[in-house]
Amino acid sequence: MFKKILMLALTLTATTSLAKIKTETVEYKQGDQVLEGYLAYNPALKGARPGVLIVHAWMGLDEYTKRRARELAGLGYVAFAADIYGKGIRPKNADEAGKLATEYRSGDRKLLRGRAEAGLDELQKNKMVDKNHLYAIGYCFGGNAVMELAMTGAPLKAVVTFHGGMDFSKTIADVKNIKAHVLILHGALDPYSPMEQVQTLEKAMNDNKLDYQVVFYSGTVHSFTDPSAGNDPSKGAAYNPVSDKRSFLAMTDFLQEMSK
Repeated sequence: MFKKILMLALTLTATTSLAKIKTETVEYKQGDQVLEGYLAYNPALKGARPGVLIVHAWMGLDEYTKRRARELAGLGYVAFAADIYGKGIRPKNADEAGKLATEYRSGDRKLLRGRAEAGLDELQKNKMVDKNHLYAIGYCFGGNAVMELAMTGAPLKAVVTFHGGMDFSKTIADVKNIKAHVLILHGALDPYSPMEQVQTLEKAMNDNKLDYQVVFYSGTVHSFTDPSAGNDPSKGAAYNPVSDKRSFLAMTDFLQEMSK
């Protein structure tokens, strides 16, 4: 069924602007904390379709994340960009972002997992979503978050990380709980999530016989999908337009395969 919806979506995308995609600000909660997510979908499509949870990078739910949600909606998915930090909590600079992200990456990561689970719960409530086809993607900090979500045994069919945080030293034993197919899209020269961390995760996935793919992009460092990261790879984070395009295509092919 979704294959027909996807074909229609591609046709509509070719003839209409992404400005036709409907978006909504969605307030939801995790415990007592109010969160504010961003929903995007194509109102021209009918019937249930796969839902994609998107988790932002360390700067919080920003315009970049919202753009990615609209792009996925243009391909026929219901896209929900989760808010990990909380309504109105948005870092003003890299120093603030680093301190805030560390709060979620430290300890046993219960808070990070809980916030990601709250986003997935909100996505599942949407009547347009096919609950048998739930996916999660994440960028940088968000890549770490969606893998942690998968490690809870969440009912995800697919998980995709873009230059995601790969330090799972405190939770690696939970890889056994992952039910999703996994796609890791990574810079081969990423100094913040080095090859050794990816290999540790690979070993755990091999040991647990998971279905996964890892794609390394040559000459590519951290944050390669984000134009605001600049163009100086010597800083360890930089936009790479070629790797950005290749990784987006890899994701769309992967999600289309999972939608069959």
